[in-house]
Amino acid sequence: MKNLRVLMIGLGNVGQGFLKILADDSPAINASHDVSITVVGISDLRLGNYYTPQGFNPAALLKAIESGKLESLSEFKTTWSTEEWIERCEAEFLLEASFTNFTDAEPAISYCLAALKHGKHVVTSNKGPIALYYTELNTLARQHNLRLGVEGTVMSGTPSMALGMDLLKAADISRIQGILNGTTNYILTRMEEGNSYEAALAEAQQLGYAEADPTGDVEGFDAAGKVVILGNLVLGAPLTFADVDRKGISGITLADVESAKKDGKRWKLLGMLEKKGDKVSARVQPVELPISDPLAGVMGATNAITYTSKLMGNVTLIGPGAGRIETGYALLNDILTISTAK
Repeated sequence: MKNLRVLMIGLGNVGQGFLKILADDSPAINASHDVSITVVGISDLRLGNYYTPQGFNPAALLKAIESGKLESLSEFKTTWSTEEWIERCEAEFLLEASFTNFTDAEPAISYCLAALKHGKHVVTSNKGPIALYYTELNTLARQHNLRLGVEGTVMSGTPSMALGMDLLKAADISRIQGILNGTTNYILTRMEEGNSYEAALAEAQQLGYAEADPTGDVEGFDAAGKVVILGNLVLGAPLTFADVDRKGISGITLADVESAKKDGKRWKLLGMLEKKGDKVSARVQPVELPISDPLAGVMGATNAITYTSKLMGNVTLIGPGAGRIETGYALLNDILTISTAK
């Protein structure tokens, strides 16, 4: 049995989701994959850096984090900076799940670079480093014979990246269209049910789908980041945010939604990529889709993506695009995938 030692940065919903899976399902996961996953280090900007070579008990660790009181772990707390902690802790993986920053990807990018420089695979759900610095990270990983796990950056645990990067890699993908932001899809769904944009947004905020400042979602920035990631990793195009023609849903009115409904159509905020020869165009914008389109039937906070390729035509994948357990599963699956790679 292979022992996989993990360092965790970020103990919010995603990190706690990962720990919850380990606490509940470790015996079955270990048996089916012939591995033992051990969390030997945790790091959080608010709670500090902790390390024990013997590993933490996931259930006890989760309970301590949820209570916000880590006094029971005080003997494992270090005085190391996070960079020192990454260098000095013995582990095969850095699991990076801190907050997303689309401006310069800090501090996550520094953590990822440090991990690769010190011989640790990087698994992350953080869109910032992958959208802004994927080429640099991938180059460094290859130099050190390491891997990047990035499934959780686009559609949570729904394997959209695996589908595009691996299973359809030889099919000659020419177009990607997706509902890549659950918040906006929820708002548009509620508007079709008769709610105003303002009422639907307020409800999304109350349910925790939208932040107090919803700009990143409703103006398409979150979806644009995912489009950049898909363009770089699936289509091999060196896209940046500046290459994405972006428009959000804040201008969509109830009258627009009702008009589309009368015409047998439905508004969706889509992230779109199209490859023609060596050129790749990228957009995020509201689109009126015919009801017959598979993406038109995706309602609520659910995400979906359609890959169009020469050999397989249209392949649509539908599933959760966020969630504590769902994104935690993406991290787990990346660890397991990397551990079995040759």
